[in-house]
Amino acid sequence: MTSSPHRHALVLFSGGQDSATCLAWALDRYERVETIGFDYGQRHAVELRCRGTFLDKLRAAFPAWSARLGQDHLLDLGLLGQVSDTALTAERAIAFETNRLPNTFVPGRNLIFFTFAAAIAYRRGTSVLVGGMCETDYSGYPDCRDDTLKALQVTLGLGLDQRLVIETPLMWLDKAQTWRLAQALGGHTLVDLVRRDTHTCYLGDRTHWHDWGWGCGECPACVLRSRGHARFAAGANSGAGP
Repeated sequence: MTSSPHRHALVLFSGGQDSATCLAWALDRYERVETIGFDYGQRHAVELRCRGTFLDKLRAAFPAWSARLGQDHLLDLGLLGQVSDTALTAERAIAFETNRLPNTFVPGRNLIFFTFAAAIAYRRGTSVLVGGMCETDYSGYPDCRDDTLKALQVTLGLGLDQRLVIETPLMWLDKAQTWRLAQALGGHTLVDLVRRDTHTCYLGDRTHWHDWGWGCGECPACVLRSRGHARFAAGANSGAGP
């Protein structure tokens, strides 16, 4: 557990693989951990239903973490979905725009998420915000970049007149390394929970089962998760360390 003066953390927990791994990471480090999720009209809203299931099973499987896992906050950000004409918030085919970003990019999403999370953290006496953003295996979203989040950390700290830390433990990890991190934190039990009880597919498909979990198998989120799990499994079978 961390010896830092920052002892309480609020994890942006969507119900997907990355944020679930970050939640375990935070529970391994901080004395008190709360979670926050956002309903913004996303097509893959099934992940919101997975959140409660995952939290319940995590508590049951890891009693030491359960003792540190506090309140879950779910905020209605439907307005974000209303102003976002994207393939994540409307029935549109996934494609690349003229700016070379996929149309799954929801403009300002992480900026808004962290701003609301900071407001909750301020009220709860929490100084650490944890997010699963990454710019290694990712779709190029500018609000996932390390520079963006470092700048946001400074802005939020100034705006609230208190020291805030934004932690992104997956920032420089690829998806195979993310699976390995879950294994290092919670062994096979946590890896299996992530496989079975999180949801990452952009299309919200929870009818097709794969070695890596549920999903359509074809959207960008599924492809990244599938490839990462294949590399992770190959390393485990060869006896390679995490």
